[in-house]
Amino acid sequence: MEMLLNIIPINKWFKQLNSKPVIISGPCSAETEQQLLDTANAIKKIGKVQIFRAGIWKPRTRPVDFEGVGEKGLIWLKKVKEQTNLLTTVEVATPEHIEKCLKFGVDILWIGARTTSNPFSINEMTQALKGVDIPVMIKNPINPDINLWIGALERFNKIGIKKLAAIHRGFFPFELTSLRNIPKWEMPIELKSKFHNLPVICDPSHIAGNKKYIYEISQKALDLDMDGLMIETHINPAKALTDSKQQIKPEELKLLLDSLVIRTANPNNFNFINSIEKYREQIDSIDTQLIELLAQRMKIVEQIGVYKKNKDVTILQLSRWEKIINSRIKFGIKQGLSKNFIKRLMQLVHKESIQKQNDIMNN
Repeated sequence: MEMLLNIIPINKWFKQLNSKPVIISGPCSAETEQQLLDTANAIKKIGKVQIFRAGIWKPRTRPVDFEGVGEKGLIWLKKVKEQTNLLTTVEVATPEHIEKCLKFGVDILWIGARTTSNPFSINEMTQALKGVDIPVMIKNPINPDINLWIGALERFNKIGIKKLAAIHRGFFPFELTSLRNIPKWEMPIELKSKFHNLPVICDPSHIAGNKKYIYEISQKALDLDMDGLMIETHINPAKALTDSKQQIKPEELKLLLDSLVIRTANPNNFNFINSIEKYREQIDSIDTQLIELLAQRMKIVEQIGVYKKNKDVTILQLSRWEKIINSRIKFGIKQGLSKNFIKRLMQLVHKESIQKQNDIMNN
């Protein structure tokens, strides 16, 4: 059973957020006081950024990596706010993080993808925020589980947090792709469809993993009527201690923001998010993933072809093919697809696989 989220629109959180899109920017990590102040002052001059972000505690995969400066970074962030009048936001993962952010006057909290994936952690943090009126932005979980995402939003809303937003930062890919995280645009679209009043911010930096894709992803997010962007910006990305490839310089941020086309939802359609164009965007996203996965499959087919050639083994392994076709048809039927469709699809894939291995055998 789904709850109705009682949400205050993002343009009513602070007077600085009265225009769309909301732009959040700043370095992946606070590294030094000077780095933070220089970045913030350069961002302020752009005139289009309302919220300054910085990682104070960095949940890293390995402890040998830089894990943030900790509490002293909040002192620097307070100076940023005093000098620039930008709102500030920080990722929190524990009740202690929340306590320290409130102590130093951080304006907005955000929950990272790893934390969203753990309901126990979410519960602990909601207890720390009972009776506190502060906006909370929640990133999608690492894996594409929309119920985990919704559950985190519901838990904060249940204890009285009404200034809520979702952050779409993409999902960890099963196999490596050109992007750091698969966008799966159908997920934030579905979230918007379920909760029409929920602000959704896109994080193109974490989807891209490389600055050359950030503009394209940012424009796509705005075309999907998302409410804002969170873009990582560093005064000197080449020397950044974390995620240097996906951070851009303040001057690059200015060019990007100036180049974005801001479109409005179709005024003749009351529920634009459910229009035919939104469904087409979902199809485009899924098709891209299908093609990437098929390309990965063919690379494995080629590796098998080389192995067969070296071992003088025939291309066609009839028992293996029969096992594939039967298991895929059975699985496809469970997913609501027709037997004939799955059979034709697998035959086409198998034909291409045979051709690739044949080319290897005869070269």
